[in-house]
Amino acid sequence: MDDTVNAFVSGTMVPIAGQAGGPLDGLSFAVKDLFDVAGLPTGGGNHDWALAHPVPQRHAWAVQTLLDAGASFVGKTITDEVSLGILGENAFDGTPINSAAPERVPGGSSSGSAAAVAAGLCDTALGTDTGGSVRVPASFCGLYGIRPTHGRLDTTGMLPQAPSSDTTGWFARDGETFARVSTVLLGEAPGALPTRLLIATDAFAFADPEVAEALQPMVTRLSRIVGEVREDIMAPQGLSVWARAQRTLQPVEAWNTFRQWVETANPRMAFSVVAGLLNGARMPEGERQWAEMMRLEARARLRHLLPPGTILCLPTTAFPAPLRGLSQPVLQPLKDRISCLCAQGGLTGSPQVSLPGATVNGAPVGLSIIGGRGTDATLIAVARAMGEAA
Repeated sequence: MDDTVNAFVSGTMVPIAGQAGGPLDGLSFAVKDLFDVAGLPTGGGNHDWALAHPVPQRHAWAVQTLLDAGASFVGKTITDEVSLGILGENAFDGTPINSAAPERVPGGSSSGSAAAVAAGLCDTALGTDTGGSVRVPASFCGLYGIRPTHGRLDTTGMLPQAPSSDTTGWFARDGETFARVSTVLLGEAPGALPTRLLIATDAFAFADPEVAEALQPMVTRLSRIVGEVREDIMAPQGLSVWARAQRTLQPVEAWNTFRQWVETANPRMAFSVVAGLLNGARMPEGERQWAEMMRLEARARLRHLLPPGTILCLPTTAFPAPLRGLSQPVLQPLKDRISCLCAQGGLTGSPQVSLPGATVNGAPVGLSIIGGRGTDATLIAVARAMGEAA
């Protein structure tokens, strides 16, 4: 199969057969180039990273789990440099094509994985999500995508960025495939449906009016599936305050992760990536301490909002995917708005699923559902039910 959307590293698809007879037998998968695949370099979206690190001899846990379940590996996908990006544009490898809106970015940093699934080049694909890197491309490309409960999945063999927020995630085009893959990776079948739905009024008000309107039929369908519905505010301190806290903690951890490599290898990097790392290097300690306290407040808020049997919904992104090739001054305010609807993932560690089903001017936008920590299987059950009801 040809790489028609520039989703794969060097345009190369390298097959590895899965174990016959497993629950995912017959499915194919790709992996973001942050996961180790034995015998292939882990490039991390930066050519100097691959040169500075040995070729892995073992598969990452998530890769091995999918192979053992019968899914067949088809190749490694493009990522924003060392996962430090949210739009999917890579100065080294280019920008994968968003099949759902070819003139627009696919979203990042799991850009290649989302593009490959959206184009039908594989059935599912692994990504990572620290500040939105599965949820955002799922929304922009019209896919199912999950950020599981933080710490639930083994991240052995996955290149870290900010460990207190990093998660493995995955994409699918349809709810049934999404449920099959999720059952294997979570080690748990879809659970019982929730009985209460909260609508995050602050998040819907923050989104573009066209997005909020486009998502209303999905919210109505979700309401019928769940039953009891009420409105509430997700972030009483302010969505931008939660985003500021995440944008404080994440760069500090990223700098700690990549500092030795940057200082010893002096790698070639895009300006936007360097700027992000320098932001972390220069972060005042007082700001970091404030952000840690805000993280505790955010976690307490979601524990209060999401007792067993309750989920919350909100727009995954405030707008559809931006056009490709925009300048940094134009993109930065858009990135800031993206983080306002994604910060709760890294701050609270709660599971979140982005559901496809709405468009604005022909471009996809996703509806997200969030549950309490450990309720991943409940969200998968809702995703499957939403797919069946579409």
